[in-house]
Amino acid sequence: MINIGFGPNILLGFILVAGVMLLYLLRIVKPELARDEDIFFTTIGLLYSCILIVHGWRLDPILLFSQVLIITSLLVAGWENIRLRGLLTNAAKIKNNKEI
Repeated sequence: MINIGFGPNILLGFILVAGVMLLYLLRIVKPELARDEDIFFTTIGLLYSCILIVHGWRLDPILLFSQVLIITSLLVAGWENIRLRGLLTNAAKIKNNKEI
Protein backbone atom coordinates (compact mmCIF):
# COMPACT_ATOMS: atom_id res chain seq x y z
CA MET A 1 0.00 0.00 0.00
CA ILE A 2 1.30 3.42 -0.94
CA ASN A 3 0.06 6.23 1.26
CA ILE A 4 1.04 9.65 -0.11
CA GLY A 5 -0.18 12.45 2.12
CA PHE A 6 0.27 16.05 1.03
CA GLY A 7 2.58 17.88 3.38
CA PRO A 8 5.96 19.59 3.49
CA ASN A 9 7.62 16.35 2.38
CA ILE A 10 5.92 16.63 -1.04
CA LEU A 11 7.18 20.18 -1.50
CA LEU A 12 10.68 19.18 -0.38
CA GLY A 13 10.69 16.19 -2.72
CA PHE A 14 9.63 18.29 -5.71
CA ILE A 15 12.26 20.93 -4.92
CA LEU A 16 14.87 18.19 -4.96
CA VAL A 17 13.49 16.78 -8.23
CA ALA A 18 13.76 20.25 -9.79
CA GLY A 19 17.33 20.65 -8.53
CA VAL A 20 18.62 17.33 -9.84
CA MET A 21 16.78 17.74 -13.14
CA LEU A 22 18.56 21.06 -13.60
CA LEU A 23 21.81 19.16 -13.12
CA TYR A 24 20.74 16.71 -15.81
CA LEU A 25 19.56 19.47 -18.17
CA LEU A 26 22.95 21.13 -17.81
CA ARG A 27 24.20 18.46 -20.23
CA ILE A 28 21.85 19.83 -22.90
CA VAL A 29 22.18 23.57 -22.22
CA LYS A 30 25.94 23.84 -21.53
CA PRO A 31 27.66 20.56 -22.34
CA GLU A 32 31.12 21.98 -21.56
CA LEU A 33 30.13 22.23 -17.89
CA ALA A 34 28.63 18.74 -17.63
CA ARG A 35 30.56 15.79 -16.20
CA ASP A 36 29.93 12.09 -16.64
CA GLU A 37 29.27 11.56 -12.93
CA ASP A 38 26.35 14.01 -13.05
CA ILE A 39 24.09 11.22 -14.32
CA PHE A 40 24.93 9.14 -11.25
CA PHE A 41 24.14 12.00 -8.87
CA THR A 42 20.93 12.77 -10.78
CA THR A 43 19.79 9.16 -10.45
CA ILE A 44 20.57 9.07 -6.73
CA GLY A 45 18.78 12.41 -6.22
CA LEU A 46 15.67 11.21 -8.08
CA LEU A 47 15.58 8.01 -6.04
CA TYR A 48 16.01 10.00 -2.81
CA SER A 49 13.24 12.43 -3.75
CA CYS A 50 10.86 9.60 -4.67
CA ILE A 51 11.46 7.96 -1.30
CA LEU A 52 10.90 11.30 0.42
CA ILE A 53 7.64 11.87 -1.46
CA VAL A 54 6.24 8.39 -0.85
CA HIS A 55 7.43 7.78 2.72
CA GLY A 56 7.89 11.35 3.98
CA TRP A 57 4.54 11.40 5.74
CA ARG A 58 6.12 9.28 8.46
CA LEU A 59 8.70 11.92 9.37
CA ASP A 60 8.28 13.67 12.67
CA PRO A 61 9.17 17.40 12.75
CA ILE A 62 12.80 17.02 13.81
CA LEU A 63 13.49 14.43 11.09
CA LEU A 64 11.75 16.62 8.51
CA PHE A 65 13.89 19.55 9.62
CA SER A 66 17.02 17.43 9.20
CA GLN A 67 15.89 16.56 5.66
CA VAL A 68 15.35 20.26 4.93
CA LEU A 69 18.88 21.02 6.11
CA ILE A 70 20.39 18.15 4.12
CA ILE A 71 18.59 19.06 0.90
CA THR A 72 19.38 22.77 1.32
CA SER A 73 23.08 22.08 1.80
CA LEU A 74 23.04 19.63 -1.12
CA LEU A 75 21.48 22.15 -3.49
CA VAL A 76 23.79 24.97 -2.36
CA ALA A 77 26.88 22.78 -2.77
CA GLY A 78 25.67 21.68 -6.20
CA TRP A 79 25.08 25.28 -7.28
CA GLU A 80 28.56 26.25 -6.09
CA ASN A 81 30.09 23.28 -7.90
CA ILE A 82 28.45 24.21 -11.21
CA ARG A 83 29.46 27.86 -10.77
CA LEU A 84 33.07 26.83 -10.15
CA ARG A 85 32.98 24.57 -13.21
CA GLY A 86 31.98 27.60 -15.26
CA LEU A 87 34.79 29.70 -13.80
CA LEU A 88 37.35 26.97 -14.53
CA THR A 89 36.07 26.61 -18.09
CA ASN A 90 36.32 30.38 -18.65
CA ALA A 91 39.83 30.45 -17.15
CA ALA A 92 40.92 27.61 -19.44
CA LYS A 93 39.51 29.45 -22.48
CA ILE A 94 41.35 32.66 -21.52
CA LYS A 95 44.58 30.73 -20.98
CA ASN A 96 44.24 29.03 -24.37
CA ASN A 97 43.60 32.38 -26.08
CA LYS A 98 46.75 33.89 -24.50
CA GLU A 99 48.89 30.96 -25.63
CA ILE A 100 47.84 31.40 -29.27
